[in-house]
Parts: sequence; structure tokens; C-alpha cells
Amino acid sequence: QVQLVESGGGLVQPGGSLRLSCTTSGSIFSISALGWYRQAPGKERELVATITSGGTTNYADSVKGRFTISRDNVKKTVYLQMNSLKPEDTAVYYCNAVARLGPWAKDRGYWGQGTQVTVSS
Repeated sequence: QVQLVESGGGLVQPGGSLRLSCTTSGSIFSISALGWYRQAPGKERELVATITSGGTTNYADSVKGRFTISRDNVKKTVYLQMNSLKPEDTAVYYCNAVARLGPWAKDRGYWGQGTQVTVSS
């Protein structure tokens, strides 16, 4: 019913940049918020950035000033622009959507499959 597909990950040297994209599709009635999370090996999944339906953004302290989250409502896509990348940014990055499938349904969280970001010299 809901599909989230991430793209844009890859290998980059410290100080480099990447832009992640997540395209949503399926029978979605509404989306309350979109976000990016990441999970490094042996660590818990953590919040990177979120953006609400009203455009309000929030960032983890570790990425403030370096990452920017944005959305394109026409393309139904959320982006994460990552600049000044550091080795500690290495993780699988997951797209998340808080959405409902119908007007009488409750909000639920949906996840993409993830895209690998590796920052290494």
C-alpha cells in the first residue's frame, strides 16, 4: 500500500557531499511528516532530520549546519542534502513517512529499505 524508495547513497571522502532521495508511492491518503534516520553497525537507529507537512524541520545536533532536509510535494519526494560529510556519518540511511491510508485510518510509520552511505578516506 505504501512504498518508500531511497536512492543517492554511495562512497564519498570526508568533506564531500551526497544527496539522498526518497520517493513515496501507493494508496496514501495523507502524510503528516517525513524523515531520515540512520543506523550504523552495532548501533540503534537514530533520527537525522524530519520535516512536517507544514514545512517545519528538525535536525540532530550532530548534523546541524551540514545537512538539509526538503520535500517536493509534486514529485512526492523528500531529500536529504549532506555536506561536509564525516566518517561518523557512515550508516544505512532510511526514509520514514508518518501516513494514513484513508480518512478513517490512524497514522502509521512506514520505512524504506535504506541506502548505504560510506564516508571514508
